[in-house]
Amino acid sequence: MNSWPSVFLPQLESDLDFAPLSLMDSKLLKLKQIDKKSVYRMYVCGITPYDATHLGHAATYLTFDLINRYLRASGSIVDYVQNITDIDDPLLERAQRDNVDWQILAHSQIDLFRNDMINLRVLAPKHYIGAVEAIDLVSQSIDLLKEQGSIYSIENDLYFKNASSSEFGSLSHLSQTEMEEIFSQRGGNPRLPGKIDPLDCLVWMSQRAGEPGWPSHHGVGRPGWHIECTAIALKYLQPDPFEEFCIDIQGGGSDLIFPHHEMCASQARVITGKELASSYVHSAMIGLDGEKMSKSKGNLVFVSTLVNNGADPMAIRIALMSKHYRVDRMWTDELLTDAQSLLENLRKAFSAKSCADTTQISSQIISAISNDLDTPLALQLLSKWADETNSGMTGSTSGSLKVVVDALLGIAI
Repeated sequence: MNSWPSVFLPQLESDLDFAPLSLMDSKLLKLKQIDKKSVYRMYVCGITPYDATHLGHAATYLTFDLINRYLRASGSIVDYVQNITDIDDPLLERAQRDNVDWQILAHSQIDLFRNDMINLRVLAPKHYIGAVEAIDLVSQSIDLLKEQGSIYSIENDLYFKNASSSEFGSLSHLSQTEMEEIFSQRGGNPRLPGKIDPLDCLVWMSQRAGEPGWPSHHGVGRPGWHIECTAIALKYLQPDPFEEFCIDIQGGGSDLIFPHHEMCASQARVITGKELASSYVHSAMIGLDGEKMSKSKGNLVFVSTLVNNGADPMAIRIALMSKHYRVDRMWTDELLTDAQSLLENLRKAFSAKSCADTTQISSQIISAISNDLDTPLALQLLSKWADETNSGMTGSTSGSLKVVVDALLGIAI
């Protein structure tokens, strides 16, 4: 599947010092310094294309865009892979509800998502892989799990024994009861007759009447959700056999920690004998009017709607970065208004022939981002500098700072 055209990433001045990036690790529950490497492997879970792109999505992809930008600006290569779940129950249910072909619905939402990513200046992944085009990869991964005795059937469907991984549960830190409750809310069926364990997950669903299916030696059907990401990550990020982990960063929204990322990690351990990711990183949830923003609640705010109503995409980006990525937060009109004011203030300051002192601010922004993506601090630094410039302070030029803002924060001035 084609990704979107990538944004140009400007080269920063060579005298800037980049500290190692530190990120909160969801498995360790503490800040972890990312080892400096020449090449990083990063996998971020993509959308199911039946409602794209709401602000919760946008906040997640901006988070990993910041990571991508920082690692690349520090001189490393980032092999970034993102999937798209272009066949799944929610997509089929929405297509049936709206009386539209599921493929037409998926393609329309994928196109919309790509356009939103362009507007928000999110760097494109190296590989953008749909579940449908990964059917063979999924089948191969199921075969590898079968070799380890980790697959069993219920009627014509195949399930993975999560208990095959002794570390199952180590990412989410939940009790069995908590996991079963969340699993039932997020696509699983812990009470299904025939299961060895309530938390065992579907890896291959045999074709249902009126639904699409693809041929394989497992029968005609389609992939389960979790195995899709495991298979794509292991194929397209090509783990180094000499490294302890398969990839460097596995990411997504915090609602994916369980069951999705827990089960992806469990499958990868059984297939490879290694932990899937060195670091598990998750962004927080966006809410509206005091509630989590979600499809089930019908309270989604879409990037495309905001842009069509006249919002500057850079103001949306600033608004989402004005709070820390790990903090659950509410979206308000005031948040966007404040972001627009800051954007206008910055554009005015950067247009000045002479500006307030810039000798320290670039290094301060780099330091802020290196410390668990502290974008609120970075924006505060920029706001203070813009206020000083617009109040008449002079003596510096802003060209190098503008490049830092573009390269690290993704803000086009």
